[in-house]
Amino acid sequence: MLKLLAISRNSIYSTARLQVISSSLYSTKPINPKSARPEVTNELSFIKHLKQIPMYSVMDQDGIIKDKKNAPDLPKDLILSTYKNMLTINSMDQILYEAQRQGRISFYMTSFGEEAVAGLTLALNDQDNIFSQYRESVVFLQRGSSIEELMNQCFSNHLGHGKGRQMPIHYGNKKLNLHTISSPLATQIPQAVGTAYAQKREGKKNCTVCFFGEGAASEGDFHAALNMSSTLGAPVIFYCRNNGYAISTPSSQQFKGDGISYGIESIRIDGNDIWAVYASMKKAREYATTNNKPVLIEAMTYRVSHHSTSDDSSAYRSKKEVEDWSSRDNPISRLRKYIEHNGWWTSADESSTKIETRSAVLKALTEAEMLKKPQIENLYTDVYDELTSNLKEQLLETKKLIDKYPDYYKINDFER
Repeated sequence: MLKLLAISRNSIYSTARLQVISSSLYSTKPINPKSARPEVTNELSFIKHLKQIPMYSVMDQDGIIKDKKNAPDLPKDLILSTYKNMLTINSMDQILYEAQRQGRISFYMTSFGEEAVAGLTLALNDQDNIFSQYRESVVFLQRGSSIEELMNQCFSNHLGHGKGRQMPIHYGNKKLNLHTISSPLATQIPQAVGTAYAQKREGKKNCTVCFFGEGAASEGDFHAALNMSSTLGAPVIFYCRNNGYAISTPSSQQFKGDGISYGIESIRIDGNDIWAVYASMKKAREYATTNNKPVLIEAMTYRVSHHSTSDDSSAYRSKKEVEDWSSRDNPISRLRKYIEHNGWWTSADESSTKIETRSAVLKALTEAEMLKKPQIENLYTDVYDELTSNLKEQLLETKKLIDKYPDYYKINDFER
């Protein structure tokens, strides 16, 4: 059984070289029962684990890249726009979290402390597919989604992607190859493998990226998906955000030690270092698309926020732990220090950008909240090409009920 690449929070260390941990270290080459037998040995011994897998890092917490050959080969404008997207999603998280507490939306999940995932998109092709979990909102901005699109989805209005049938944060954008987010844990992992395998069958030199947390690695879908991707040879990149907690369950209670299996090339990175994220995805994409094989990236990060607006993390971790991580290793502050060292950013730029992003988010919130809800018919459409007879009957009954009690159902809040 695969044990997800894990590492103690007190023993994280980095290496100056991006190292792909090859599955060949465990001799996981499949055996063909019709031909050769495995190598024979007369020694009885258990397979030993590797030493603790190192964590690749490019930029330290002061925004310094010591080994210049690892510096990103990206233009200044692209780096600055990425930083602004990180600031925007941070502001959006703050405002929508407060909006949920005010009862204006039903649910929300923030990505505080995990914004460095923005660097991943910088290494991808627009035709590469992305299956998000629920802490990758910044990826949607990086790909081209607008603040308004995300806000409309959160308020479930008639312009929202889900037509009122999805929870807030269940974003999706077909044109941008961003698959719709869903809440059930780990369902997106085998779906991503299927998409990648289809890309391979069609001869496309693209890949599929799949996000999930370390908690999802306890699900059977995770193991089935990894085995399927390795067996079929699918160009899928699994991106595990190891943020320390699966709601209230710490990583230490889910798995033990480091291990590699299923014949998948694997990399462990500093998930709070945007340039480590970028470099690892660039290397993983090249490998996956060239060889039509999967790659697993484990990004070591920390979930600063509560799991969701339904969670109070103070019940299972100390306030000091969160404060220590927030002050010591923040992805946004690390990138800010980097662009300041390069002379691209000032305190004045920081202040004006934060004011602009907050204003843009508040404007989008106000407009989204005032828009009407989707048409009642959307309760029944988009399941079949044409409504079946039983769905037509249900729709008719629904309309009769609404016509009888219009004030109770607030019918004027909906599109007609």
